[in-house]
Amino acid sequence: MTTRQKTATQPKSVFPKVLTSIWLLFLGGFAAFIVYIWAVSANFLNLFGEMPNLRTLENPKSELASELYSADNVQLGKYFRENRSPVDYEDLPDNLVNALLATEDIRFEDHSGIDPQAMMRVASGIITGDLKGGGSTLTQQVAKNLFNTRSEELNNGVLNGVPGIGMLILKTKEWIMAVKLERSYTKREIMTMYLNTVDFGSNAFGIKVAARTFFNKAPHDLEVQESAVLVGLLKAPTAFSPKFNPENSKRRRNVVLSQMVKYGFLEENAYNQLKEQDIKLDYRVENQNIGLAPYFRTEASKFLLKWCRENGYDLYADGLKIYTTIDSRMQKHAEQAVAEHMKAQQKLFFEHWKGRNPWVDRNNQEIKGYVEQAIKRSDRYRNLQRRFDGNEDSINFYLNKKIPMTIFTWEGEKQVEMSPIDSMKYYKHFLQTGFMAMEPQTGHIKAWVGGINYKHFKYDHVKQGARQPGSTFKPFLYTAAIENGYYPCYEVIDTQMCIPLPDGNMWCPNNANNKYSGQKYTLRKALAESVNSISAFLVNKLGPETLVKTAKRLGISTPLDPTPSLALGVSDVTLFDMVGAYGTFVNSGTWVEPNYITRIEDKHGNVLYTPVPNTVDALSEETAYMMVHMLKAAAEPGGTSYYGLRHRNGLKNEIGAKTGTTQNYSDAWFMGVTPDLVCGTWVGGEDRSIHFRTIALGQGGRLAMPIYGAFMQKVYADKSLDVSKDPFPKPLAPLSVELDCAKYNSGGIPIDSTQQDEFLRLPTEINLDAEI
Repeated sequence: MTTRQKTATQPKSVFPKVLTSIWLLFLGGFAAFIVYIWAVSANFLNLFGEMPNLRTLENPKSELASELYSADNVQLGKYFRENRSPVDYEDLPDNLVNALLATEDIRFEDHSGIDPQAMMRVASGIITGDLKGGGSTLTQQVAKNLFNTRSEELNNGVLNGVPGIGMLILKTKEWIMAVKLERSYTKREIMTMYLNTVDFGSNAFGIKVAARTFFNKAPHDLEVQESAVLVGLLKAPTAFSPKFNPENSKRRRNVVLSQMVKYGFLEENAYNQLKEQDIKLDYRVENQNIGLAPYFRTEASKFLLKWCRENGYDLYADGLKIYTTIDSRMQKHAEQAVAEHMKAQQKLFFEHWKGRNPWVDRNNQEIKGYVEQAIKRSDRYRNLQRRFDGNEDSINFYLNKKIPMTIFTWEGEKQVEMSPIDSMKYYKHFLQTGFMAMEPQTGHIKAWVGGINYKHFKYDHVKQGARQPGSTFKPFLYTAAIENGYYPCYEVIDTQMCIPLPDGNMWCPNNANNKYSGQKYTLRKALAESVNSISAFLVNKLGPETLVKTAKRLGISTPLDPTPSLALGVSDVTLFDMVGAYGTFVNSGTWVEPNYITRIEDKHGNVLYTPVPNTVDALSEETAYMMVHMLKAAAEPGGTSYYGLRHRNGLKNEIGAKTGTTQNYSDAWFMGVTPDLVCGTWVGGEDRSIHFRTIALGQGGRLAMPIYGAFMQKVYADKSLDVSKDPFPKPLAPLSVELDCAKYNSGGIPIDSTQQDEFLRLPTEINLDAEI
């Protein structure tokens, strides 16, 4: 038997083939990934939407609030759509950086924009259904915030609307931009970008605003538990808000603190103490209704918006730095002086009109239908008109329906239920005011108070509103007289003066007390005591056209009616113009337009704008000094301002002054000048029909002057301010006239009695304008 031995053949191994297949699959996948990344970057066939361009990467832009600063470098406010102000890395406390790293991206220093471990954790979580945390790094979040990667503009490709694929494309763009950011910026710069761009809720964008909003602190002053609260907010600003959800915020804060313990940034003992503490807030959301000088900030914005349009800037997004002439200390003193006086006057006004409505005609009779007509000018009425297509029954129903509202009182805001029409009645009872202080040599406005409360009364009574100035207009008439050969010691008899009008009537102004002394008055004394008959004499001599020209030369910009009664201030003017005009007297005859911007810088500190003040040589130095000399008489014995300034307010230095009160006491004015400051005050109702009924309560010396007196008291008491009590400087050249009236011999002063006698017997047909 033949035996044949068979040899078994070993099968070839398949492992190399598997490896080869895996390797080829990997290479193919990698190549596909590279192609995909390129396709997304290039927006191939418009499938993926645009990417931010390289210029955007080199100069990433987020909206920055523009900031308004006082002359003493105090931030007055901001202009913004998103309230964001940048900080440097050096301003960030270690506890804040550590809290952020421990909670959001512990491997931030090690990755290059994408964290592979975090990506694997997310992938595993998706597969197992146990997803814990996201995979985005801080750098990716910066890319999302800075480049708005999720905007419609960048995601209008064909595939962006496909569920699942659209989100993948979004994430891919953020990965690409994150890697580019890491190549272009340092880790510190990226960390700073993140904290400057992230939204903390409560209209607080960026850490600087967030620290101020929730704790009223600068970032570098934050304590570790406060930093943990702010980092905790980033997960969900509303859900974890310490203001609106304090328990949620506390739990989230403790999670952040425990993460800091986990990664060695915080000791266990410190954590155990901090986790039991409640969150202590000092919460304040920045807006135009709060802070110093809100009326001024609104007025400044009008100029700034115009300037930005003309020069290609965005006031609300470009992070401009605007430096103003306002002095924060003087502004505080002005706001306090206004509040103290107006609170007391409002109490008197309520008592004065108790049981009656204060809107009255010239005979002190209530104006029927006043409130109904007033509310028709309101936004609420116009909205109701549109809503109900003009149906008056429906409109009146809602105007008279009580609703919850917050109202202003001098004791603080009050929550009430009140109908809109009752709200209108309530607010019409309030006296309003305007106050402005200016440096006469430069025209720099140092304080601006446009009303009693910006949140509830937006109308500005410094520049927006114009009212009759009463006797504060008289110095312009006396200026014209000085320029036309009269002088402070010139005497005129106090007797009734009647001037014919073009329509055949006579204008016969009364003195404030309805009496005429028949005595001689020097022009200086007549201005000091505000004698109307002397003003009538002067306007008759000079002509109202001369008065108009003089007032315009001194900066009055509102229309002036060239009639004799203009001598008593019957044409409307603004407080802004009046302060500028009085500044001419103090500034040796040179009018300087009141101004409030000193420079504008971009966010990098480059100066973009430096204004040149507008000036006019309006008066001779001698005329200006003679007017100051005459204005000083009002603060001397017998003058309308003497008692209030010298005794009530204790001001002993040289002051020029003028009070003003219009017919029916609708407008109370006071103008005060010193070598360093020119100030103006107006007080009155929102409408001319709202006022006190007696001169004792409604005159300028009682209603307006105390604000000036209190302001100057506070300014002089503030040793940080360089405001002197020096006398007014005299002209270098000798004066052409003698100012000491006592040196004239009796009878040596020319009296134009013949001209006056012509008017003594004329009938009084119009009895108007009894003003002070």
